[in-house]
Amino acid sequence: MRHLAWALLALSTAAAFAQPVGRPWRDQWDSYEYSIPMRDGVKLMTVVYVPKNHPGNLPILMERTCYGAGNMNAAPRRSTPSIVEAGYILAFQDVRGKGRSEGDFVNVRPTLKKGQKGIDESTDTYDTVDYLIKNVPRNSQRVGLWGISYPGFYAGAGAIRNHPALKAVSPQAPVNDWFMGDDVHHHGVLFAQESFDFGLGFNVPRGGERPQVTKDSPAYEWYLNAGAPATWEAKYLKGKIPYWQELIDNDTLNGYWKDRILWRSFKDVGCAVLTVGGWFDKEDMYGALKLYEEGEKANPKSANFLVMGPWSHGGWARQDGSSLAGLPWGSNTSQWFQQNVELPFFERFLKGKDQVAAPNEATMFETGTNEFRSFDQWPPKERKNTSLYLDGNGSLTWQKPTAGSDSYLADPFRPNPYLADWQGSRRAPGDWLAQDQTFWTGKSDNLVYALPPLTEDLRIGGPVVADLWITTTGTDADLVVKLIDEFPPTETGMRTDGSGKTLAGYQMMVRGEIMRAKFRDSYEFPKPVVPGEPTRVKVRLNDVLHTFKKGHRILVQVQSYWFPIAERNPNVFISRTKTTDTTYRKATVSVIRGGRNASSIQLGVMPAHRTW
Repeated sequence: MRHLAWALLALSTAAAFAQPVGRPWRDQWDSYEYSIPMRDGVKLMTVVYVPKNHPGNLPILMERTCYGAGNMNAAPRRSTPSIVEAGYILAFQDVRGKGRSEGDFVNVRPTLKKGQKGIDESTDTYDTVDYLIKNVPRNSQRVGLWGISYPGFYAGAGAIRNHPALKAVSPQAPVNDWFMGDDVHHHGVLFAQESFDFGLGFNVPRGGERPQVTKDSPAYEWYLNAGAPATWEAKYLKGKIPYWQELIDNDTLNGYWKDRILWRSFKDVGCAVLTVGGWFDKEDMYGALKLYEEGEKANPKSANFLVMGPWSHGGWARQDGSSLAGLPWGSNTSQWFQQNVELPFFERFLKGKDQVAAPNEATMFETGTNEFRSFDQWPPKERKNTSLYLDGNGSLTWQKPTAGSDSYLADPFRPNPYLADWQGSRRAPGDWLAQDQTFWTGKSDNLVYALPPLTEDLRIGGPVVADLWITTTGTDADLVVKLIDEFPPTETGMRTDGSGKTLAGYQMMVRGEIMRAKFRDSYEFPKPVVPGEPTRVKVRLNDVLHTFKKGHRILVQVQSYWFPIAERNPNVFISRTKTTDTTYRKATVSVIRGGRNASSIQLGVMPAHRTW
């Protein structure tokens, strides 16, 4: 989901391709509207465009969306130029309870168990596909499904027990797991700013206006003054976000969340799947990686592919992908993906063109060297698990230290901001995961550890795990861990943000994540931290593919807050429902550096590229 909810309401996620048709669209397309009956009688509005300048029967490429499918007066400008030029029938459908479709909308509607009666997104997709192939003129009896973000969820859900005519599905930045790592929570920590901002615009009733909650101050100040999230319904919302109380009440991995996790149901998929994600997607990076991973396990007979690029949320569709947050990638990565992976995928599996090569198993952009790489499996088989230990004097070492610890104050009344522009920002920028992290230099409420400048390239790939041992004076704590590539002070390459600055000293967050200590052993059954007792907390970061170049430094940063993108931990073991504005306490958090409780970062080290 995007924090700019108004933009998503104006455009479906695939609409962000937004490439204008050269001539007036009516000269190029015949348009049709269908009110398609589902098996329970509910009718879903579907808009279909058949290209006039491509003769013969063509496959249907469909997006199911909760952001508005449009109508016959809307041009079919929601596909990449390569897709339009190649010739596909384009279909857009409002899901239940959204746009002009009947029925009730349910957020990330749970998938039926196999053999269970009723409806879900997979049955609605099945019924829609069956109707389209029987009613749309000039269709080839082959259907594809795609979408970005929430429509990515609908694409993934539509592949479950798919209709025989559904041949190719591409979930892109798919909403997948709203408790572990997508949109609403990360490892049980509520992404408060994302959820609050998005919810205000997303649940606008038909014909209604987006409700407003006054924010006359920067987001950091506003959310700090707002207090505990459990109090926001009474203070501000008063029904403006219908599901807000559900987020507050369900603060463990219970049945509410389990039923809504896409990857748990991603089985019996009989079509080809291309999952796409971005290394700097603040919303659904986890969703893409996890859906591919589980698809490999659950559907071994189906073609299953993964693409990860240097993009923010949906960036492969919204920008040319040549840079992000001032970091240059050296090429138009979005166009490369569209022409070399996305279009060939649909041409082969949807059009049935066997002469078109299938994508590689995993097509992954390697940051640092800034090149797409191909792998026959992901994570890469050549990776070697290696530990990088936190050591004294703010250093990192490949050998386990003997003993020691470092401490900082976790102050919920002055929580660490996640942005350099924390005093001015009112919304979460889409590229914040790629923004320069040097704003934390010299601050006392975090710990920074560094390797000396590298004497040769160091390449890593696959999962990253921060294996931390801590003590705290509280009964709970959040831990934010950042893996950072610090460019050398002699770097002469220029930033692409128009600032006129070089990349000298730029601190690129290769990966970062947050973890709530009470979930260290179980997300279902949290338990308190015993004050002063060494406690092991494994923070699982999303996968990486990155080369730290010769002369760069590897930094690891540890802190307790990412505010206000993530809610504040009160340093007290307590449910979210019972947390009030007076619950918050300061706590001293210590990271143990040596002995049998040595803290480390576990990396998958890979052979460096010597030739290109």
